[in-house]
Amino acid sequence: MHLDLTSFGRRPTMVIMEVPSISCVSLRGLCEAEDPGCLLLDCRSFFSFSSSHIPGSSNVRFSTIVRRRARGGLGLEHIVPNEDTRGRLLSGDYESVVFLDDRSLDFSQVKKDGTLMLAVAALCRDPCGASVFILKGGFDKFSSEYPELCTKSSPPQGLCLPLSASQPHSADTGCSPCSTPLYDQGGPVEILPFLYLGSAYHASRKDMLEVLGITALINVSANCPNHFEDSFLYKSIPVEDNHKADISSWFNEAIEFIDSVKKNSGRVFVHCQAGISRSATICLAYLMRTNRVKLDEAFEFVKQRRSVISPNFSFMGQLLQFESQVLASSSCSSEAGSPAIGKSSNVFKFPVSIPVHPSAGQLSFLHSPITTSPSC
Repeated sequence: MHLDLTSFGRRPTMVIMEVPSISCVSLRGLCEAEDPGCLLLDCRSFFSFSSSHIPGSSNVRFSTIVRRRARGGLGLEHIVPNEDTRGRLLSGDYESVVFLDDRSLDFSQVKKDGTLMLAVAALCRDPCGASVFILKGGFDKFSSEYPELCTKSSPPQGLCLPLSASQPHSADTGCSPCSTPLYDQGGPVEILPFLYLGSAYHASRKDMLEVLGITALINVSANCPNHFEDSFLYKSIPVEDNHKADISSWFNEAIEFIDSVKKNSGRVFVHCQAGISRSATICLAYLMRTNRVKLDEAFEFVKQRRSVISPNFSFMGQLLQFESQVLASSSCSSEAGSPAIGKSSNVFKFPVSIPVHPSAGQLSFLHSPITTSPSC
Protein backbone atom coordinates (compact mmCIF):
# COMPACT_ATOMS: atom_id res chain seq x y z
CA MET A 1 0.00 0.00 0.00
CA HIS A 2 1.13 3.55 -0.73
CA LEU A 3 0.85 6.32 1.84
CA ASP A 4 -0.18 9.68 0.37
CA LEU A 5 0.77 12.35 2.89
CA THR A 6 -1.26 15.02 1.12
CA SER A 7 -4.34 13.66 2.89
CA PHE A 8 -2.83 14.01 6.37
CA GLY A 9 -1.93 17.65 6.74
CA ARG A 10 -2.56 21.22 5.74
CA ARG A 11 1.01 21.66 4.61
CA PRO A 12 1.36 20.95 0.87
CA THR A 13 3.46 17.89 0.10
CA MET A 14 3.74 15.38 -2.71
CA VAL A 15 5.40 12.60 -0.72
CA ILE A 16 3.97 9.20 -1.54
CA MET A 17 5.56 6.29 0.25
CA GLU A 18 5.09 2.55 0.08
CA VAL A 19 5.05 0.81 3.46
CA PRO A 20 5.97 -2.86 3.00
CA SER A 21 5.34 -5.63 5.52
CA ILE A 22 8.04 -7.50 7.38
CA SER A 23 7.56 -11.09 8.54
CA CYS A 24 7.84 -12.22 12.13
CA VAL A 25 10.86 -14.36 11.33
CA SER A 26 12.62 -11.38 9.73
CA LEU A 27 11.88 -9.22 12.77
CA ARG A 28 13.25 -11.95 15.01
CA GLY A 29 16.49 -11.82 13.06
CA LEU A 30 16.68 -8.06 13.53
CA CYS A 31 16.00 -8.36 17.27
CA GLU A 32 18.64 -11.03 17.78
CA ALA A 33 21.36 -9.32 15.75
CA GLU A 34 24.52 -8.45 17.66
CA ASP A 35 24.24 -4.80 16.63
CA PRO A 36 20.51 -4.23 16.10
CA GLY A 37 19.84 -1.23 13.92
CA CYS A 38 16.08 -1.54 14.21
CA LEU A 39 13.73 0.82 16.03
CA LEU A 40 10.54 -0.99 17.03
CA LEU A 41 7.47 1.23 17.58
CA ASP A 42 4.49 -0.50 19.20
CA CYS A 43 1.24 1.33 18.41
CA ARG A 44 -1.02 -0.74 20.64
CA SER A 45 -2.82 0.60 23.69
CA PHE A 46 -1.02 1.39 26.93
CA PHE A 47 -2.65 -1.61 28.64
CA SER A 48 -1.82 -4.07 25.88
CA PHE A 49 1.78 -2.86 25.80
CA SER A 50 2.09 -3.04 29.59
CA SER A 51 0.66 -6.55 29.62
CA SER A 52 3.19 -7.86 27.10
CA HIS A 53 5.54 -6.43 24.52
CA ILE A 54 8.78 -7.05 22.65
CA PRO A 55 11.72 -5.95 24.82
CA GLY A 56 13.33 -2.79 23.50
CA SER A 57 10.19 -1.56 21.76
CA SER A 58 8.66 1.85 22.45
CA ASN A 59 4.97 2.42 22.95
CA VAL A 60 3.51 5.09 20.66
CA ARG A 61 0.43 6.86 22.00
CA PHE A 62 -1.40 10.01 20.97
CA SER A 63 -3.58 11.97 23.38
CA THR A 64 -6.95 13.39 22.43
CA ILE A 65 -5.43 16.80 21.83
CA VAL A 66 -2.65 15.37 19.68
CA ARG A 67 -5.18 13.48 17.57
CA ARG A 68 -7.21 16.65 17.22
CA ARG A 69 -4.14 18.30 15.76
CA ALA A 70 -3.31 15.40 13.46
CA ARG A 71 -4.72 17.15 10.41
CA GLY A 72 -2.16 19.86 10.94
CA GLY A 73 0.68 17.35 10.87
CA LEU A 74 2.33 15.59 13.80
CA GLY A 75 6.03 15.92 14.42
CA LEU A 76 8.62 13.26 15.08
CA GLU A 77 8.68 14.27 18.75
CA HIS A 78 5.18 12.88 19.11
CA ILE A 79 6.04 9.34 18.02
CA VAL A 80 9.55 9.26 19.49
CA PRO A 81 9.37 11.47 22.61
CA ASN A 82 12.67 10.18 24.00
CA GLU A 83 15.30 12.70 22.92
CA ASP A 84 18.18 10.21 22.83
CA THR A 85 16.24 7.75 20.69
CA ARG A 86 15.01 10.51 18.42
CA GLY A 87 18.54 11.83 18.05
CA ARG A 88 19.82 8.39 17.08
CA LEU A 89 17.04 8.07 14.54
CA LEU A 90 17.77 11.43 12.95
CA SER A 91 21.51 10.75 12.90
CA GLY A 92 21.00 7.53 10.95
CA ASP A 93 21.82 5.02 13.70
CA TYR A 94 18.72 3.01 12.83
CA GLU A 95 18.63 1.28 9.46
CA SER A 96 14.98 0.33 9.82
CA VAL A 97 11.86 1.32 11.73
CA VAL A 98 9.22 -1.35 12.29
CA PHE A 99 5.68 -0.37 13.30
CA LEU A 100 3.25 -2.87 14.77
CA ASP A 101 -0.29 -2.93 16.06
CA ASP A 102 -2.44 -5.80 17.32
CA ARG A 103 -2.93 -7.87 14.17
CA SER A 104 -2.82 -5.96 10.87
CA LEU A 105 -1.46 -8.13 8.04
CA ASP A 106 -0.39 -5.19 5.91
CA PHE A 107 -0.72 -1.44 5.65
CA SER A 108 -4.04 -1.64 3.81
CA GLN A 109 -5.68 -2.94 7.01
CA VAL A 110 -4.49 -0.04 9.14
CA LYS A 111 -7.16 2.46 10.19
CA LYS A 112 -6.74 5.79 8.45
CA ASP A 113 -7.10 7.76 11.68
CA GLY A 114 -5.43 5.15 13.88
CA THR A 115 -2.25 5.57 15.88
CA LEU A 116 -0.12 3.52 13.49
CA MET A 117 -1.23 5.47 10.41
CA LEU A 118 -0.64 8.82 12.09
CA ALA A 119 2.76 7.67 13.36
CA VAL A 120 3.92 6.52 9.92
CA ALA A 121 2.76 9.81 8.42
CA ALA A 122 4.69 11.74 11.06
CA LEU A 123 7.85 9.74 10.38
CA CYS A 124 7.55 10.34 6.66
CA ARG A 125 7.40 14.08 7.25
CA ASP A 126 10.79 13.89 8.96
CA PRO A 127 12.73 11.49 6.74
CA CYS A 128 15.66 9.92 8.55
CA GLY A 129 16.93 7.55 5.90
CA ALA A 130 15.65 4.43 7.66
CA SER A 131 13.51 1.85 5.89
CA VAL A 132 9.97 1.76 7.25
CA PHE A 133 8.03 -1.50 7.71
CA ILE A 134 4.86 -2.79 9.32
CA LEU A 135 4.96 -6.12 11.14
CA LYS A 136 2.81 -8.65 9.31
CA GLY A 137 0.19 -10.01 11.70
CA GLY A 138 1.13 -7.55 14.41
CA PHE A 139 1.99 -8.43 17.98
CA ASP A 140 -0.60 -11.20 18.14
CA LYS A 141 1.18 -13.23 15.47
CA PHE A 142 4.68 -12.46 16.72
CA SER A 143 3.87 -13.38 20.31
CA SER A 144 2.22 -16.62 19.23
CA GLU A 145 5.25 -17.64 17.14
CA TYR A 146 7.96 -16.34 19.46
CA PRO A 147 6.54 -16.09 22.99
CA GLU A 148 10.05 -16.39 24.41
CA LEU A 149 10.92 -13.04 22.82
CA CYS A 150 8.06 -11.20 24.54
CA THR A 151 7.65 -10.07 28.10
CA LYS A 152 5.12 -12.23 29.89
CA SER A 153 3.63 -12.82 33.27
CA SER A 154 4.05 -15.95 35.35
CA PRO A 155 2.15 -17.29 38.37
CA PRO A 156 3.25 -15.76 41.68
CA GLN A 157 5.53 -18.00 43.66
CA GLY A 158 7.81 -17.94 46.65
CA LEU A 159 7.80 -16.06 49.91
CA CYS A 160 4.63 -15.17 51.77
CA LEU A 161 5.42 -13.10 54.84
CA PRO A 162 3.11 -13.39 57.88
CA LEU A 163 0.81 -10.48 58.66
CA SER A 164 1.65 -10.22 62.33
CA ALA A 165 3.23 -6.91 63.18
CA SER A 166 5.37 -8.55 65.84
CA GLN A 167 8.15 -9.38 63.41
CA PRO A 168 11.85 -8.81 64.19
CA HIS A 169 12.13 -6.06 61.58
CA SER A 170 8.75 -4.38 62.07
CA ALA A 171 7.99 -1.10 63.74
CA ASP A 172 5.50 -0.86 66.57
CA THR A 173 2.20 -0.07 64.84
CA GLY A 174 0.05 -0.08 67.94
CA CYS A 175 -0.76 3.60 67.50
CA SER A 176 -4.03 4.27 65.71
CA PRO A 177 -2.59 6.54 62.96
CA CYS A 178 -0.60 3.65 61.52
CA SER A 179 -2.92 0.74 62.27
CA THR A 180 -4.36 -0.79 59.13
CA PRO A 181 -7.13 -3.44 59.11
CA LEU A 182 -5.95 -6.98 58.50
CA TYR A 183 -8.09 -7.26 55.39
CA ASP A 184 -5.98 -4.52 53.82
CA GLN A 185 -2.65 -6.20 54.53
CA GLY A 186 -2.15 -8.40 51.49
CA GLY A 187 1.15 -6.70 50.78
CA PRO A 188 2.49 -3.87 48.61
CA VAL A 189 1.75 -4.14 44.89
CA GLU A 190 4.04 -3.36 42.00
CA ILE A 191 2.73 -0.57 39.79
CA LEU A 192 5.95 -0.33 37.78
CA PRO A 193 9.24 -2.18 38.32
CA PHE A 194 10.46 0.76 40.41
CA LEU A 195 7.15 1.92 41.92
CA TYR A 196 5.09 0.19 44.62
CA LEU A 197 1.82 1.11 46.33
CA GLY A 198 0.50 0.09 49.73
CA SER A 199 -0.56 1.10 53.22
CA ALA A 200 0.99 2.47 56.39
CA TYR A 201 1.12 -1.05 57.78
CA HIS A 202 3.30 -2.16 54.88
CA ALA A 203 5.53 0.85 55.48
CA SER A 204 6.08 -0.39 59.05
CA ARG A 205 7.29 -3.80 57.83
CA LYS A 206 10.99 -3.44 57.20
CA ASP A 207 11.18 -7.09 56.18
CA MET A 208 8.67 -6.48 53.36
CA LEU A 209 10.46 -3.36 52.20
CA GLU A 210 13.82 -5.10 52.11
CA VAL A 211 12.51 -8.15 50.25
CA LEU A 212 11.04 -5.84 47.60
CA GLY A 213 14.29 -3.91 47.27
CA ILE A 214 12.67 -0.64 48.32
CA THR A 215 15.17 2.19 48.72
CA ALA A 216 12.85 5.17 49.24
CA LEU A 217 9.36 5.90 50.52
CA ILE A 218 6.80 8.63 49.89
CA ASN A 219 4.64 9.12 52.97
CA VAL A 220 1.42 10.79 51.80
CA SER A 221 -0.04 11.55 55.22
CA ALA A 222 0.19 14.08 58.01
CA ASN A 223 0.34 11.65 60.91
CA CYS A 224 2.05 8.40 59.89
CA PRO A 225 5.68 8.32 61.06
CA ASN A 226 8.72 7.55 58.95
CA HIS A 227 9.81 4.41 60.76
CA PHE A 228 13.21 3.65 59.24
CA GLU A 229 14.89 6.93 58.37
CA ASP A 230 18.30 5.39 59.00
CA SER A 231 17.67 2.76 56.34
CA PHE A 232 15.55 4.42 53.64
CA LEU A 233 15.18 7.78 51.93
CA TYR A 234 11.87 9.46 52.77
CA LYS A 235 9.75 12.19 51.24
CA SER A 236 6.76 13.42 53.22
CA ILE A 237 3.64 14.83 51.60
CA PRO A 238 1.54 16.00 54.57
CA VAL A 239 -1.99 16.10 53.15
CA GLU A 240 -5.25 14.96 54.69
CA ASP A 241 -7.77 12.79 52.90
CA ASN A 242 -10.59 15.31 52.57
CA HIS A 243 -12.21 17.54 49.97
CA LYS A 244 -10.25 20.61 51.08
CA ALA A 245 -6.79 19.09 50.58
CA ASP A 246 -4.74 20.36 47.63
CA ILE A 247 -2.81 17.23 46.69
CA SER A 248 -2.13 18.40 43.12
CA SER A 249 0.35 20.99 44.37
CA TRP A 250 2.58 18.05 45.33
CA PHE A 251 2.40 16.19 42.01
CA ASN A 252 5.53 17.65 40.44
CA GLU A 253 7.66 17.14 43.56
CA ALA A 254 6.49 13.55 43.90
CA ILE A 255 7.13 12.80 40.23
CA GLU A 256 10.61 14.31 40.40
CA PHE A 257 11.37 12.30 43.54
CA ILE A 258 10.27 9.02 41.93
CA ASP A 259 12.27 9.76 38.79
CA SER A 260 15.38 10.58 40.81
CA VAL A 261 15.14 7.27 42.66
CA LYS A 262 14.52 5.43 39.40
CA LYS A 263 17.57 7.11 37.85
CA ASN A 264 19.70 5.70 40.67
CA SER A 265 18.26 2.20 40.09
CA GLY A 266 16.19 2.39 43.27
CA ARG A 267 12.58 1.54 44.07
CA VAL A 268 9.94 3.77 45.64
CA PHE A 269 7.12 2.67 47.93
CA VAL A 270 4.21 5.13 48.09
CA HIS A 271 1.82 4.85 51.03
CA CYS A 272 -0.74 6.75 53.03
CA GLN A 273 -2.98 5.35 55.79
CA ALA A 274 -4.74 2.58 53.87
CA GLY A 275 -3.15 2.83 50.42
CA ILE A 276 -6.49 3.73 48.88
CA SER A 277 -6.89 7.46 48.25
CA ARG A 278 -3.87 9.73 48.77
CA SER A 279 -1.05 7.38 47.78
CA ALA A 280 -3.10 6.03 44.87
CA THR A 281 -3.57 9.61 43.66
CA ILE A 282 0.19 10.16 43.59
CA CYS A 283 0.73 6.94 41.62
CA LEU A 284 -2.00 7.91 39.15
CA ALA A 285 -0.43 11.32 38.61
CA TYR A 286 2.96 9.69 37.97
CA LEU A 287 1.53 7.31 35.38
CA MET A 288 -0.38 10.09 33.64
CA ARG A 289 2.66 12.36 33.39
CA THR A 290 5.33 9.83 32.46
CA ASN A 291 3.21 7.65 30.16
CA ARG A 292 1.01 10.43 28.73
CA VAL A 293 -2.20 8.52 29.42
CA LYS A 294 -5.64 9.70 30.46
CA LEU A 295 -6.96 9.33 33.98
CA ASP A 296 -9.32 6.47 33.13
CA GLU A 297 -6.45 4.50 31.56
CA ALA A 298 -4.15 5.08 34.54
CA PHE A 299 -6.96 4.28 36.97
CA GLU A 300 -7.71 0.94 35.34
CA PHE A 301 -4.01 0.09 35.23
CA VAL A 302 -3.57 0.70 38.98
CA LYS A 303 -6.90 -0.80 40.00
CA GLN A 304 -5.99 -4.08 38.34
CA ARG A 305 -3.06 -4.25 40.74
CA ARG A 306 -4.74 -2.90 43.90
CA SER A 307 -8.48 -3.21 43.58
CA VAL A 308 -9.38 -1.06 46.61
CA ILE A 309 -8.00 2.22 45.27
CA SER A 310 -10.57 4.98 45.49
CA PRO A 311 -9.29 8.58 45.49
CA ASN A 312 -11.87 10.94 46.98
CA PHE A 313 -13.89 13.04 44.54
CA SER A 314 -11.82 16.14 45.16
CA PHE A 315 -8.64 14.24 44.28
CA MET A 316 -10.33 12.84 41.15
CA GLY A 317 -11.21 16.37 40.12
CA GLN A 318 -7.62 17.48 40.63
CA LEU A 319 -6.40 14.51 38.60
CA LEU A 320 -8.77 15.44 35.76
CA GLN A 321 -7.34 18.95 35.75
CA PHE A 322 -3.83 17.49 35.80
CA GLU A 323 -4.80 15.28 32.86
CA SER A 324 -5.70 18.28 30.74
CA GLN A 325 -2.35 19.88 31.55
CA VAL A 326 -0.37 16.71 30.84
CA LEU A 327 -2.04 15.92 27.54
CA ALA A 328 -1.96 19.53 26.43
CA SER A 329 1.76 19.82 27.18
CA SER A 330 2.38 16.72 25.08
CA SER A 331 1.08 18.56 22.04
CA CYS A 332 1.16 22.35 22.01
CA SER A 333 1.06 24.86 24.82
CA SER A 334 -1.48 26.98 22.97
CA GLU A 335 -4.15 24.45 23.91
CA ALA A 336 -3.05 24.00 27.50
CA GLY A 337 -6.49 24.89 28.75
CA SER A 338 -8.40 22.58 26.45
CA PRO A 339 -10.23 19.59 27.88
CA ALA A 340 -8.43 16.30 27.27
CA ILE A 341 -11.38 14.02 27.87
CA GLY A 342 -12.95 12.43 24.87
CA LYS A 343 -16.17 11.49 26.68
CA SER A 344 -16.43 12.69 30.22
CA SER A 345 -19.13 10.15 30.98
CA ASN A 346 -16.53 7.40 30.64
CA VAL A 347 -14.11 8.79 33.18
CA PHE A 348 -15.62 6.93 36.13
CA LYS A 349 -16.23 3.68 34.26
CA PHE A 350 -13.22 1.45 34.69
CA PRO A 351 -13.70 -2.04 33.24
CA VAL A 352 -10.87 -4.47 33.99
CA SER A 353 -9.87 -6.50 30.98
CA ILE A 354 -6.07 -6.92 30.88
CA PRO A 355 -4.30 -9.58 33.01
CA VAL A 356 -2.27 -8.26 35.90
CA HIS A 357 1.46 -8.24 35.28
CA PRO A 358 3.03 -9.92 38.31
CA SER A 359 5.67 -8.37 40.46
CA ALA A 360 9.28 -8.75 39.49
CA GLY A 361 9.85 -10.16 42.95
CA GLN A 362 7.29 -12.94 42.34
CA LEU A 363 6.19 -12.78 45.96
CA SER A 364 2.76 -14.14 46.76
CA PHE A 365 2.02 -11.44 49.29
CA LEU A 366 2.13 -8.91 46.45
CA HIS A 367 -0.80 -10.56 44.73
CA SER A 368 -3.27 -11.25 47.53
CA PRO A 369 -6.74 -10.21 46.35
CA ILE A 370 -8.00 -7.08 48.10
CA THR A 371 -11.68 -6.44 47.62
CA THR A 372 -12.79 -4.38 50.59
CA SER A 373 -13.02 -0.61 50.77
CA PRO A 374 -12.16 0.67 54.25
CA SER A 375 -11.87 4.31 55.09
CA CYS A 376 -8.91 5.95 53.42
